[in-house]
Amino acid sequence: MSTRAAVDPNTAGDHGCDCPVEVIQERGQRQVFCGLTSIVWLHRKMQDAFFLVVGSRTCAHLLQAAAGVMIFAEPRFATAVLGERDLAGLADCNDELDRVVNELLARRPEIKTLFLVGSCPSEVIKLDLDNAAERLTREHAGRVQVMHYSGSGLETAFTQGEDKCLASIAEQMPQAEENEAPSLLVLGTLADVVEDQFRRIFDQLGIGPVHFLPPRSCEQLPAVGPQTRVIMAQPFVGEATRALISRGAQYVNAPYPVGIEGTRGWLYAAAHSFGVAEQRVDEVVAAPVERARAALARQRAVLAGKSITFLPDSQLELPLARFLANECGMRPLEVATPYLDRQLHGQEAMQLGDEVRLIEGQDLERQLDRLRDDRPDLTVCGLGLANPLEAEGLRTKWSIELVFSPIQGFDQAADLAELFARPLVRHESLRV
Repeated sequence: MSTRAAVDPNTAGDHGCDCPVEVIQERGQRQVFCGLTSIVWLHRKMQDAFFLVVGSRTCAHLLQAAAGVMIFAEPRFATAVLGERDLAGLADCNDELDRVVNELLARRPEIKTLFLVGSCPSEVIKLDLDNAAERLTREHAGRVQVMHYSGSGLETAFTQGEDKCLASIAEQMPQAEENEAPSLLVLGTLADVVEDQFRRIFDQLGIGPVHFLPPRSCEQLPAVGPQTRVIMAQPFVGEATRALISRGAQYVNAPYPVGIEGTRGWLYAAAHSFGVAEQRVDEVVAAPVERARAALARQRAVLAGKSITFLPDSQLELPLARFLANECGMRPLEVATPYLDRQLHGQEAMQLGDEVRLIEGQDLERQLDRLRDDRPDLTVCGLGLANPLEAEGLRTKWSIELVFSPIQGFDQAADLAELFARPLVRHESLRV
């Protein structure tokens, strides 16, 4: 199915999924957003980290626009701009990079972890940021840890920037002893409020210690080893998951915590890995489930019966479509995702049913032709396609907003549904 490597079931445990659902592969022109965008939410999560993009002025403008940062703000990211001499090979980029890093660390002493983020320009000129990170770590030993990952937008989905960042962190985590007590590692960026909610539920279930990656502080990296259970909170962190499995962690296969049923299934899987019965999970989550169902009923009245198409962008498409179909009564016509991994996404794919066209990859013109034929009530797509589709009379939802918003967990289910209901309500309000 996918050309991406699957999780080895002998390594991942016995919770694998063969995913017998038919999936159509498309390979053609794609509309993608740059992986550097993930810095916008990562720098907010890791309070003692700084992200230095080694790229062009275009990279700098993209981050400035995506983050909405005012010119006098002090964000925890910046761009070391490659000039014409750098790109032409007339200057030593490493000398200039060292100078920029030294100035940055002198100005911002609170930085404990520095990420050198590769971009399309730095990869084109084959600038070795991996060695640069090792060199700078040695030079600033005891002061800052320097890591490297690629945020290049070449042939990637924009959420893969986070995946590559977390994979680089996974390599730096300390090794746990084999006889250490079991621990749970929740993988994928969650809003602080969602993280706190999950932590309270895990405490009530007696599951612990529980760690979240990325952490709020990079100085708080947990150890990883054979007693570590890793569960994905986001569907786009497959590379980081495999990096942790290679360190000895046990993979916990679960649906993603989107919507009431997805969140409950996710908690069931985590509880099972610690020997906690499903009945105990039901007792603990009874109150938040009841609140979520009551809040979701209002949005379901708007969404039920409406058709929806997902264009591939964020890799959140499968769990979102499952939530909208099963809990909100919507009719997914086509669900396309940049990459589909049968092992990591199989549970979500199987719940969509046989009537949904499930697409991996994209051939933009063919997909737009199908979209115009289907004319769904709502289309989820990237920023570059939203306005043209709106001009054709199709209502759209920006997929990137679903990445920036806190959507996981019981208490966020109704808010998530409202994000899809909003453009439909607006359309009805404007109808003459």
